[in-house]
Amino acid sequence: MTNTGMNMRGKITFYEEKNFQGRSYECMNDCSDMTSNLSRCQSCRVESGCFMVYDRSNYMGNQCFMKKGEYSDYMSMMGMRDCIKSCRMIPMHRGQYRMKIYEKENFGGQSHEMMEDCDNVMDRYRMNECQSCNVMDGHWLMYEQPQFRGKMMYMRPGEYRNFMDMGMSGQRFMSMRRITDSCN
Repeated sequence: MTNTGMNMRGKITFYEEKNFQGRSYECMNDCSDMTSNLSRCQSCRVESGCFMVYDRSNYMGNQCFMKKGEYSDYMSMMGMRDCIKSCRMIPMHRGQYRMKIYEKENFGGQSHEMMEDCDNVMDRYRMNECQSCNVMDGHWLMYEQPQFRGKMMYMRPGEYRNFMDMGMSGQRFMSMRRITDSCN
């Protein structure tokens, strides 16, 4: 995977306590295990860029999209039950967005290619669920409920044969959105 045409700048600072208190850890790229830097993380400040934060190490578990701003008590604001354990910087994408979604695992069942946001796969494509996908261009967020609600999962270019391999067992996705935020 190349980063051609992508802005790779970003900075997020994590704090052990709510309201930006306690020890802090500054991150400017991906971090697969925050526990070696902080024993817990309950607030953060995104100074530039966009990030996905995860409640398990190695980019697994519940995910939350964070863009420039202050998150003084992210656990209550984001509905996460556990501390941030890993984070991934989302590069800015310039160009088209393309993703092919599949109703079943391993690219099975009904499929549709998307280039725009979809607020409800059932209404638009008559698909009961989406269990695998191939992201050809751009970066996307997939949501468990229509109208971009519920748990989310970050998808960067690549093939995703089974969402359970990403720590999302039993998860089905009903809406998808392109990450078009200016992540500066």
